[in-house]
Amino acid sequence: MKVLRTPDARFANLPDYTYAPHYSSVTDADGSVLRIHTVDGGPQNAAPTLLLHGEPSWSFLYRRMIFGLIARGHRVLAPDLVGFGRSDKPAELMDYTYERHVRWMSDWLVGMDLRGISLFCQDWGGLIGLRLVAAFPDRFARVVVANTGLPIGTGWTEAFKRWLDYSQSTPVLPVGNIVNGGTARELSAAEIAAYDAPYPDETYKAGARRFPALVPITPEHPSVAENKAAWKVLEAFDRPFLTAFSDGDAVTRGGDRIFQERVPGAKNRKHVTIKGAAHFLQEDKPDELVGAIDEFVRETPMR
Repeated sequence: MKVLRTPDARFANLPDYTYAPHYSSVTDADGSVLRIHTVDGGPQNAAPTLLLHGEPSWSFLYRRMIFGLIARGHRVLAPDLVGFGRSDKPAELMDYTYERHVRWMSDWLVGMDLRGISLFCQDWGGLIGLRLVAAFPDRFARVVVANTGLPIGTGWTEAFKRWLDYSQSTPVLPVGNIVNGGTARELSAAEIAAYDAPYPDETYKAGARRFPALVPITPEHPSVAENKAAWKVLEAFDRPFLTAFSDGDAVTRGGDRIFQERVPGAKNRKHVTIKGAAHFLQEDKPDELVGAIDEFVRETPMR
């Protein structure tokens, strides 16, 4: 596997992102070693709050939430998925599969030996993060899902279809502008540039370009069976489970009800709607999300 690594200079002087990098490695089945970057801040003896990003963002998306959660006493970990941010980037589209991402992050999770985790996941952070919950349910104390899902080949929204068609056909994938298009507020030029920082040129964007095509929206897609098996675990998951979807995301609208109806830990829960936010609600309403996560953690002590 040919692996690219973004030069460190690309990450200098990013707005509101001053966190020291931490690195660990996982080994792919083909023997390739991949370096994974993680922001790891706050008291190391506190229970971990794990923030998983999606497509085509990276841990920069969580910069304000990281600061807010640390200020409230949480240990916060925000890894960059393989192919994104400061993590290594396999160069070929076919290097990326849903199951490979799950294995890479499973190995990362076990290597970090995280337990008592409070998970917050959005977009592909949920598609991967919920698979981690299903694989290691005893490691997770509680889960918060936002603008995400765990699809099993039953269809798609028109908004997602437009995104899929665009992502697979455009010759240049304008990552920063894509994130800006998925927010309710207008990002600054410096923020847009920060989302572009991991990608010196198009060769670094194989993961970002490939992810939309990996979503199992038809019965023929790979990972349908694996996601159905994961749902079986989630349908028995009785630890605290909260939905915090925004009110302005056409791609995932209504997806919160699926979790509320099917996950035991979501029953009789005071779920949250983040108002005035679009798909990347972490950019639009970071303080509201920090408050929701912090309150949820404090209201649901570990069993």
